[in-house]
Amino acid sequence: MRLQLRDTSAVAVSKKLVELRRTGGIVTQGRVLTLIVCAGDARGLEAAISAATDASREHPCRVIVIGRGKLDGPSRLDAEIRVGGEAGASEVLILALHGELGDHQESVVVPFLLPDTPVVAWWPNQAPAVPADDPVGRLAVRRITDATNADDPRADIMHRLDGYRPGDTDLAWARITYWRALLVTALDQPPHNPVTSVTVSGLSTEVALELLAGWLASRLDCTVQRTVGDLRVELRTATQTIVLGRPQDGRVATLQRTAKPDSLITLARRDSAECLTEELRRLDPDEIYEAALSALPKVEYV
Repeated sequence: MRLQLRDTSAVAVSKKLVELRRTGGIVTQGRVLTLIVCAGDARGLEAAISAATDASREHPCRVIVIGRGKLDGPSRLDAEIRVGGEAGASEVLILALHGELGDHQESVVVPFLLPDTPVVAWWPNQAPAVPADDPVGRLAVRRITDATNADDPRADIMHRLDGYRPGDTDLAWARITYWRALLVTALDQPPHNPVTSVTVSGLSTEVALELLAGWLASRLDCTVQRTVGDLRVELRTATQTIVLGRPQDGRVATLQRTAKPDSLITLARRDSAECLTEELRRLDPDEIYEAALSALPKVEYV
């Protein structure tokens, strides 16, 4: 069910939520967190709401979507409430802030935070340089960005360390979880020779590969190169070469090892909903992500 409230107030929206819970049997006791989606403009708004709704099926939560309305004109709050089947295991509040009200997002969102539950903030598009210093970011114990959708994805991820604070992460990091697991498994097989060099190849716009290269540089004492080309990671030792590759738009990857038969592995690109679900499973600082960011200057670009 969708209910729209034009030129309203936080009090009126809260009353309507209480009324819907009373008449529709909707409860909040099972909500484990409040997810604030800082959507900014309307770009990708429905996709972000859909991802948050899907993630709520594993992490029941209240989803609060904050968007900027008209910059000029009087201050006004427009709201939409989504509950029931299309809202997943959540209540979705979509708040459009017009005029000067758009500069006070934290004041608008505070009345809707669930008591005694953690707050997670997500910027699906352009994120602030220092998410922890953002007014909404200061409310959150976990702050999720997505450099993939930034105006300049590579510059965004390369400067992410400058504004990093414990509790920060990026969905591009979750997109390479399976890649990291497969590479660790491959290196865990004999012979256990040190890796002498690494090449990470793929599209120049795929910032998840920057993090993959940074992670490898943080874990291995060798040269790590980032190149543009087919999507693949090549690890070289004194006795063998390990290659994990996949077509750019494919779903099946091939793992190749010297003198061993090739292995086919399901490895489709992960969507935002799957990545967001993974990131909501932990609220503690991700030290491995921080290490990957810290090692980005070690990566050689050729």
